[in-house]
Amino acid sequence: MHQFHATIHGKVQGVWFRAWTRDTARELGVTGWVRNLPDGNVETLAQGNPELLSKFERDLWEGPPLARVTKINTTQSETDEIIPSFSIRR
Repeated sequence: MHQFHATIHGKVQGVWFRAWTRDTARELGVTGWVRNLPDGNVETLAQGNPELLSKFERDLWEGPPLARVTKINTTQSETDEIIPSFSIRR
């Protein structure tokens, strides 16, 4: 299974970014999770086919209307661990 791990920087907390990310992932059929980080950034781990993950990453740059993404750090990998759905972690 393909996956990527991303840290999203900018104005991404307090703007519904996690809920938007979950909804976007579910619409695309991507599984994984998203959570706020103590430093004000947002972290996500997403699994799916490479084309869907590429689309998901492009969508993260847009974010919800009130968000302002300034940078996304990503790493891509393969995994045998399958995450069955997309959730918000707290």
